Amino acid sequence: MSLEERHFGPVWFIPGETKGKYPYCHSIYIEGPGVVIDPASDHDRLLQLRNEPGVNEVWLSHAHEDHFKYLGLFDDVPLALSEPDAPVMADVELLLDAYGVEGETRGYWREFLTEGFDFQPRTASRILKPGEVIDLGTVTVEIIATPGHTPGHLAFFFREPEILFMADYDLSKFGPWYGDLMSSIEDTIDSVTRLRRQPARIWLTSHETGVFEENPGALWNDYLDVVRIREEKLLDFLEEPRTFEEIVQACIVYWRPREPKNFFELGERGHMGKHLEKLIKAGRADQQGDKFVRVL
Repeated sequence: MSLEERHFGPVWFIPGETKGKYPYCHSIYIEGPGVVIDPASDHDRLLQLRNEPGVNEVWLSHAHEDHFKYLGLFDDVPLALSEPDAPVMADVELLLDAYGVEGETRGYWREFLTEGFDFQPRTASRILKPGEVIDLGTVTVEIIATPGHTPGHLAFFFREPEILFMADYDLSKFGPWYGDLMSSIEDTIDSVTRLRRQPARIWLTSHETGVFEENPGALWNDYLDVVRIREEKLLDFLEEPRTFEEIVQACIVYWRPREPKNFFELGERGHMGKHLEKLIKAGRADQQGDKFVRVL
């Protein structure tokens, strides 16, 4: 069963294909100013919006491929996003660096982004600044800094209808993503906590459920609890000294080996690297040569 498009006054929820699961996301359209946020939902619907009522500007909550998938439909439309994430949209090599892609896998990922997601270098026409309040005529939107997922991830609070668009803090069962080179577990937790405290009437996210018309309640805890569970599984695995490759092959994030290997292993590496850094800093794990072990 597919999700339905929802209109909350001038704020339109545009559902993504396959219920907004990767490689798609849900988009937001703001009627009046003609702003599309995260054009990676439904190709045909986005094209319709471009033609009528019209699209005058595209915003990105952050620079990930499942959020700019159909940006090419708006190659002549001004683009706005955060200052930390803007540079990577201008150069695929910088995007690969931000993802932490190294060595021979860069070729795979370069083709994956350019062929699979139509990545085209784009220079931001303007920067969306945290704390900025923008009057769009039909609605006033507050720009909220929510780093962690990416350094420049943004959320948007539409004041008059009291709608909070949380983008990739999606409260899904998979849990938070913090696998990029400059992602942060601590910032992710802080951002989710900040969003949880934001008064709202409706909560919108980029993936899966998408629309919450009541406070998500226990889902906030369940979402962050995934971080704790991953950490506990890693600590259990480190009861014996393990190399980083052994940790990656344990599939703590994705539960089992998946294909394509180059895609899923990058996520495992990124997340486990963050958890190891956190555990070593806290004195709960130690590196001994090329192996990592739990500190009892």
